[in-house]
Amino acid sequence: IIRTGSGTPMGKLMRRYWIPALLSEEIPAPDCPPVRVKILSEGLVAFRDTQGRIGLIGEHCAHRGTSLFFGRNEACGLRCIYHGWKYDVEGNVLETPAEPAGSDFRHKLRHTAYPTREANGVIYAYLGPPEKMPLLPNYEWTQVPLEYTYVTKCLLECNYLQGLEGECDSSHLSFLHRAFTNERNQPLYKSDTAPFYETEETDFGVRLIATRKSNDQQYVRFSAFVMPVYGCVPAGRPTNELEGYEIHTYVPADDRHCWRYDIGFRRDRAVREEEVHRRKQIKSDYTRIRNAANDYLQDRVMQKSVNFTGIEDFLNHDACATESMGPIFDRSQEHLGVSDKAVIAIRRFLLNSVKELQNGKEPPHLVQDAKRNWFPHVDCFACLLPP
Repeated sequence: IIRTGSGTPMGKLMRRYWIPALLSEEIPAPDCPPVRVKILSEGLVAFRDTQGRIGLIGEHCAHRGTSLFFGRNEACGLRCIYHGWKYDVEGNVLETPAEPAGSDFRHKLRHTAYPTREANGVIYAYLGPPEKMPLLPNYEWTQVPLEYTYVTKCLLECNYLQGLEGECDSSHLSFLHRAFTNERNQPLYKSDTAPFYETEETDFGVRLIATRKSNDQQYVRFSAFVMPVYGCVPAGRPTNELEGYEIHTYVPADDRHCWRYDIGFRRDRAVREEEVHRRKQIKSDYTRIRNAANDYLQDRVMQKSVNFTGIEDFLNHDACATESMGPIFDRSQEHLGVSDKAVIAIRRFLLNSVKELQNGKEPPHLVQDAKRNWFPHVDCFACLLPP
């Protein structure tokens, strides 16, 4: 289930969807320097050409294998520094200047290239069969004004599933993210650490409902797993507020690393800079300041008096929990309980989707009809109700 390279069962499934490949800020302007991209174990290079079109092509030149990351982005193409071969965003070989004049050699070649779509700061890619390419879903977070959104990206040193499962596990809120201060709803988390779980399979994935009870109220938390790598959670806003939510996305870089994209949006207002606190945790190369190599800068004094982990920020709490399992945890060593009902539902949904694809059935949640490309029912929220 965590093997996503080319030709693997899960890799074939993942390649049928549009998935985040990089941020718009990584290639901010026409003819800017190209950047390396690694997703689904493929080494690629992204560039924005002179006309602003985005190319996502194989990293190594089709001639002799030199990395196109070092290439020249010029005149609507990316040119290899070794012999000057030039490629456009669709993988066409435009020039082979070291070949004899009049040679048609370039017309016989086509370099690896994948379609891209850009929406609110994220560049999505489709790595599957061209004839099966779906529409990019019109999720709510792709349709609101740009200033109503925010997005961060960081590298996790574990497979994508370990990260994704954390988004589908409400019981860890009572411990991993617990603070010893008067934060909103904190007493309820403390008083009911064993939420009642319900799951519901939908057209987009799995809806997840966790209910906690106390003497005078219930805390109900709706979240959603959206195929193939999205976890929608009611984070970044107060309980009972329907102003927006966050989409935590785990894209396999390879089988032992993944990219976490945190996409957030507001429905009725622009995002304030102080709301995007995770940016302070991430370096310019999209690695985290607090990481496994420095033990997440855990403060044992802080752990006794400030919060449960002694680690700063939810992003780093999650990373510590999932990375410290190792890059690929041996799941035969697990002992799953009632609190893992949602995690089990997600694994089952993914495995069933793989089996159905192997049996010739189209995967769930592929959008082919532009008239039906809208998903108001992909939502999540947290609310307090009477007992």
